Amino acid sequence: MTFSRSEMMIVAAARELRGQRVCFVGVGLPNIAVNLAKLTVAPDLELVYEAGVFGARPARLPLSIGDPTIVTGATAVTSMFELFGFYLQGGLIDVGFLGAAQIDRFGNLNSTVIGEYATPKTRLPGSGGACEIAINARQVFVIMRQSKRSFVERIDFRTSPGNLGGKDGARVRREQGWLGTGPSVVVTDLGVYNFDEDGEMRLDSLHPGATIEAVRDAMAWQPKVSPTLTETAPPSDDELRLVRESLDPEGIYTK
Repeated sequence: MTFSRSEMMIVAAARELRGQRVCFVGVGLPNIAVNLAKLTVAPDLELVYEAGVFGARPARLPLSIGDPTIVTGATAVTSMFELFGFYLQGGLIDVGFLGAAQIDRFGNLNSTVIGEYATPKTRLPGSGGACEIAINARQVFVIMRQSKRSFVERIDFRTSPGNLGGKDGARVRREQGWLGTGPSVVVTDLGVYNFDEDGEMRLDSLHPGATIEAVRDAMAWQPKVSPTLTETAPPSDDELRLVRESLDPEGIYTK
C-alpha cells in the first residue's frame, strides 16, 4: 500500500512503544499512535488519561481526554488529583507521550503561546497535564509534524521542560527533584530523533522518501545526524489497515 507522511509518522511513533508498560497519553497525534501500539507492538500497554483513567481500553479512538469511551474496560477511574498525585508523581508512569506547537533542539516544548506571553500572536491550549508529565514520567516521547515554525531555535514559552539548556539538563532535573529523565525520542513526519550525550536531538532514522536536505529545510538549526543513520521501515499493510479502518477512518489525523 502507498502511505502518507502522517501515516508513516504515526506508525513509527507506535513502534517506539514496544516493550513499554504504562503510558500517559496526550490528545491528538499521541492518542492515535499509542492506541495503534496497543493493537500491534505493545498489547499489554496500560493507557493512562489525565481525566482520571488508568488502564484504559477504549472501544474506539477517543476524541479527547474527556471522551467517555476511555472508561471502557478501565482498570481504575479516579479523580485527576489522585491520578497525578499517586500515579504520575508516584513514579508509576513509564512513558509520557506528548505533542506540542514548538520544540527546540533540547526537547523543550511549547504549547502555551506563539509570540510574547503578554501579547501573543496565537494563544494555544496551554499545559494541561503536559508539564507534570514531562517532569515525572520516566521517559518522554514526542510526536510532531516538522517545520521551521515548530522546530525552532528558541521556543516562545517553555511549557514542558526537556533537557533544558543541554548536557547540564540531567543535573538540573536531579537538583529540582524531578522523577523523569526527560525526552528520549522525537518522531516527526520526516524521521526519528534520539538524544545524544549533550542532551541534543540527533537524527537516527529517515522515513522512506525523506532526505537530509528536507530535514534541514524543516528546522531552524543544523541537526546532528547519526553516523549510522538508517531508513525507517515502511508501514505494513496491517498497520495501515488498523489506522485507516479502526483508528482514523475519517482521516482526521492522517490527511
